[in-house]
Amino acid sequence: MPDLQMPPARDFGWELRPNSSSHFAIRERSNGQFCVVLNHALLRGCSATMIHWWFLHFPNLLVKLVDIPPYESQRVPAYYLWHPVDHYSATLSGRLGPNDTARPGASIKIREAMQYEMYGWKYPVDTSLKIFYVGADGWAMGKSLPFLGPVMMLRIHFRDVAQDGRHIGAHYHYEVVIGVGGDNFLARQINKGLSAKFGPEFFEAWHRHNVIEVGVFENFLPALYAQRNNSGALEYRREMDCKPMPSGEQNGHDRTLFQKRLDGYESTENPFHFQQYDQPSFL
Repeated sequence: MPDLQMPPARDFGWELRPNSSSHFAIRERSNGQFCVVLNHALLRGCSATMIHWWFLHFPNLLVKLVDIPPYESQRVPAYYLWHPVDHYSATLSGRLGPNDTARPGASIKIREAMQYEMYGWKYPVDTSLKIFYVGADGWAMGKSLPFLGPVMMLRIHFRDVAQDGRHIGAHYHYEVVIGVGGDNFLARQINKGLSAKFGPEFFEAWHRHNVIEVGVFENFLPALYAQRNNSGALEYRREMDCKPMPSGEQNGHDRTLFQKRLDGYESTENPFHFQQYDQPSFL
């Protein structure tokens, strides 16, 4: 991917969430598998319905950036809003849902770089993943090989959170498992190769990338969702920034759940089974 030219960074003027707004940990198993748990702060002003709509449509959406340097009045992929720096492209293919929406069984090709401003193309993603779950409570994508089963699964969970009968935001929880199951020579060799590209160093960079990616939903998603009935003419301008308060005032939501999931990955015999990547959310 170093031969690709990353599009210029988008100057949205957003305050980006700090890593301290999340709970994050990596666990390495004896066979070389890696399990990652990332639990975000609440997404204020966002709902599970909005996030579900985004996952159905985002690779196909174009947005006019009315007053965002250096893209004034240009139509760009909505994927550019999901991170102001690291995103290159996202494309759906295969058998899609109504209006070319994402569905289980389809594929998504993602091109991006973790913390591009700091590392350039050191930590790239340039791969096609099968979509395993698309629902009102989450999303899952990954890779599975004949005879070996799952080798990489990324499962996102989200749900609405209320307090005193009032909706206060959406809980967004992310889990990743990298590496094949079993503890034999073949499994360890495969996992060694995978960890060379997607090991702890990569996921430390991914942590920062994902905190930014998820946090900026607060800035733009309510504005785009409000235009969903005119999705062919979406616009975003600075005055549409929806964030209700400074990002540094939040901490990761539900540390008890985070620790429970982390403990589960340490004790389970089958991380992919524990992950429930193709099942309804456990939130």
